[in-house]
Amino acid sequence: MDAIVEPRAEAPWHAGELALQRSVGAAEKLDLVGRLVIRDHLVDQHRAFFPELPFVVAGAVDPDGDAWATLIAGRPGFLSAPDETALRVSAPRDPSDPADAGLEDGDAVGLLGLQFETRRRNRLNGTVRRSGHEGFEVAVEDSFGNCPKYIRQRDARFVRDPETHAGVPSVWLGAQDDRARRIVERADTFFLATYADFEGGARQVDVSHRGGLPGFVRIGADGALTIPDLSGNRFFNSLGNVLTNGRAGLLFVDFETGDLLQMTGDAELILDGPEIAGFDGAERLLRVRPRRIALRPEASPLRWTERPDGVSPNLQRAARR
Repeated sequence: MDAIVEPRAEAPWHAGELALQRSVGAAEKLDLVGRLVIRDHLVDQHRAFFPELPFVVAGAVDPDGDAWATLIAGRPGFLSAPDETALRVSAPRDPSDPADAGLEDGDAVGLLGLQFETRRRNRLNGTVRRSGHEGFEVAVEDSFGNCPKYIRQRDARFVRDPETHAGVPSVWLGAQDDRARRIVERADTFFLATYADFEGGARQVDVSHRGGLPGFVRIGADGALTIPDLSGNRFFNSLGNVLTNGRAGLLFVDFETGDLLQMTGDAELILDGPEIAGFDGAERLLRVRPRRIALRPEASPLRWTERPDGVSPNLQRAARR
């Protein structure tokens, strides 16, 4: 376990996060928690964790201000921490990835390291440092661990060299496309990218894991996605960002085929009302109206196999009663 460190001088929360923390009576407690557990560097435990991973999830913002989530894969060791202030991502650029436009030198980025088999996950936010096409570093600004709730256990394997792109063209879809609908309706996992802007031009990007049983993400007649927010650490990193600027990017992974479905659009929170009661365990709802949807067939070189007993014991089905 990491040694106790001196708390940060100021809590790391912005206005959106604080508003939601206050709404559930957690702001006072989380003021101290945030100072202690959200660090401005990688602790030794996290520096050892990231190199074990065959992929990382990234959140980025393109020049139009749209948020995107993506998956970057490589043989274990493609992620490395040369020191406690930086994480190196050694992977070639993929021009078919809409998130790539937000990974230029100086851009804000969020990373999520997730180990499905152990349910470990660590998050960091920072700034891209890039000098070429074969990877980039992230200058760490915030780094912290997340609880293992709602993560389904899976085992990964490579089906091709991760340095080689699939070569299958990306397809831009409409909100009512049947292929996108099928992927969303059977998903038990997706990743959510959000961000907040501050005075002086600073930006913080976050990417997080969302899990449930198949059907926990519902698609409306207009193509809008409604997602339950279940009990968590109450940091409200993602939802606080949505409250601040109302943009979000979603990534759905087809774990059997390697297809990646990426969406970006406008997001809102539903904090009260009868609609919430229609989702078991939901404390509030997130609604996203996609404006752009990209399907990248076989984009991931990884395939995953579900463990028979891999459903999280904390998982509650967020489906209509």
